[in-house]
Amino acid sequence: MTPNFAALIIGDEILSGKRADKHLTQLITTLGERGLSLAYANYVGDDPQRITDTIAHLAGSGDVVFSFGGIGATPDDYTRQCAGKALGRELMLHPEAKTLIEQRMQDLAVERGETYVPGHPDNIHRLNMGVFPEGAAIIPNSYNRIPGFSVSTTAGGAMYFVPGFPVMAWPMLEWVLDTHYSAHFARGAWQERSYIVYGAIEASLTPLMLALESQHSQIKVFSLPSVDHPEHGRHVELGVKGPTEAVSAAFVAMRAGLDALGVQVGPEMQRGQ
Repeated sequence: MTPNFAALIIGDEILSGKRADKHLTQLITTLGERGLSLAYANYVGDDPQRITDTIAHLAGSGDVVFSFGGIGATPDDYTRQCAGKALGRELMLHPEAKTLIEQRMQDLAVERGETYVPGHPDNIHRLNMGVFPEGAAIIPNSYNRIPGFSVSTTAGGAMYFVPGFPVMAWPMLEWVLDTHYSAHFARGAWQERSYIVYGAIEASLTPLMLALESQHSQIKVFSLPSVDHPEHGRHVELGVKGPTEAVSAAFVAMRAGLDALGVQVGPEMQRGQ
């Protein structure tokens, strides 16, 4: 069975509005390009206990969770420590992560025209970025080599921890999906089709929506009302989504139902995965 995919987005800067979250939209897009979808998302500030509790809850779900942010080595980065506590695992310096971090520090020294000194306090501190819960696997970082990490959960799922920087996190996300979940890709298997409907309110469309879901069990019906759309003005976007073949049949039935209601039907909208 295709797993449920979820997001955990960590950081005070997101909840305070100092930075706008871009990870959720990117995760939805990246999954969609592979015929997959996001089941749910969680946002958490930089509160160690809340992060720990949230990770523990998600680890018990059996789902595949992508966690963004908080895996650095500054005082306000808690995710690695919270993951270890939530999973009941000791933290340890991952040997492959250690090698990658040292390679990165050597590269930086060359770029700056300096001599790399492994025992320098700054370099010792940077190794904390490779301290992961016991049994973790690394997620390669094509941007600067500093890896993320993943853990399998006892509930049968997995959690993937990547940085908060999009330039690093998004290629790591793609690598995880393409490496571990390609068997679940279903490009072209899912579709969403809708009409812009003028002169109707959701209440008048509800009987049609209920009938469509009753007669076409594989699809979901949705309605998105708008009162001030810059192009369509006041309208309802009414549509169906689900497996492509099922959507095709339900969409024909939906159009017939709209015609029977005598409402004005505008342009068709279509999205696919």
